Amino acid sequence: MLGSLWPIDSKVNRFLLDQFVRNMGKSMVIMWIRTNCVNPTVTMTQMGVYAWSDPAKSGPVLNRIPLGKFAEVEDVVNAVLFLLSDKAAYINGATLPVEGGLLVA
Repeated sequence: MLGSLWPIDSKVNRFLLDQFVRNMGKSMVIMWIRTNCVNPTVTMTQMGVYAWSDPAKSGPVLNRIPLGKFAEVEDVVNAVLFLLSDKAAYINGATLPVEGGLLVA
């Protein structure tokens, strides 16, 4: 996870984060607090644009994303706003991937 002295595979990080969110979902629900997580792919922040502007680097990754583009900040914000809204009132302990279909490709 963040701040680790040793690099941990991203799949391990995702698994640990998923388990943490599920456990928090169980623990916090007694206080009527829902716990969810948004898990985006590459997001085109200033750092994302800098890191992924080279087509030689971004091309192979973009080819694997069915929507054919990286996430924009608004894509992630909209997912968070949905989870905070009353429309997501029955969602708890979930991790929402915001990745343009990458996980199913």
